[in-house]
Amino acid sequence: GGTACVATGQPFDTAKVKMQTFPSMYKGLVDCFVKTYKQVGFRGFYKGTTPALVANIAENSVLFMCYGFCQQIVRRIVGVDRKTKLSDLQNAAAGSFASAFATLVLCPTELVKCRLQAMHEMQLSGKIIQGHNTVWSVVKGVIQKDGPLGFYRGLSSTLLREVPGYFFFFGGYELSRTFFASGRPKDELGPIPLLLSGGFGGSCLWIAVYPVDCVKSRIQVLSMAGKQAGFMGTFLTVVRTEGVLALYSGLTPTMIRAFVANGALFLAYEYSRKLMMKQIDSY
Repeated sequence: GGTACVATGQPFDTAKVKMQTFPSMYKGLVDCFVKTYKQVGFRGFYKGTTPALVANIAENSVLFMCYGFCQQIVRRIVGVDRKTKLSDLQNAAAGSFASAFATLVLCPTELVKCRLQAMHEMQLSGKIIQGHNTVWSVVKGVIQKDGPLGFYRGLSSTLLREVPGYFFFFGGYELSRTFFASGRPKDELGPIPLLLSGGFGGSCLWIAVYPVDCVKSRIQVLSMAGKQAGFMGTFLTVVRTEGVLALYSGLTPTMIRAFVANGALFLAYEYSRKLMMKQIDSY
């Protein structure tokens, strides 16, 4: 699921990070795509793909594993049998709980990804003299400058994004599946309803938490140039100096990516899960 998500959404994610951290450099999505292509070619859209793959595979592996555990916790809290189907709201709560665990594996890999994606802009703006162009050079730079804890810059803002965001993510997904099922078992849904449901869930997540993600990206990228203020400090600085709309820079590529990538994520997740369950049942 994580691999499908990155393969379909990485160019839009790259544009999102560039526009979030340097909104004055780009007039919009098309301008960002054109300038990126002229400056560094097609490969520029896939900067940070390796850490993005690691991040998404690690995050979604932990997320969906913990989602199953958290569903059982929710069942205990509400006092129902462990095989009882949860409501859409209860599934949303389970997803929200699960995201807190996924954040611990996501934050370090996302920091490396964001820095690679915005390295060219950091050099153009004069914030750094020489950038790192490989995953290993970024990792080495973080360790040398800040030590292992440097990978957790932006952890609080990542948590602020993930916990409420995944409530809407799983809530939107389950609500949409309920709509398409129309009384039938949800497991019988075909690929198109699953794609649309995953896209709807992803859209709900990003609409709800986009300003928080914008602050997170700034903290993780701009901390390359020196000590960066925390979440509230960065948030207030952006609002005071650039206005509230700056918190929504890069929203267009994000919403396109959210629908396409999360549709692919849930489609791959559901079909790979069914395949594995069939293999387990055959033993």
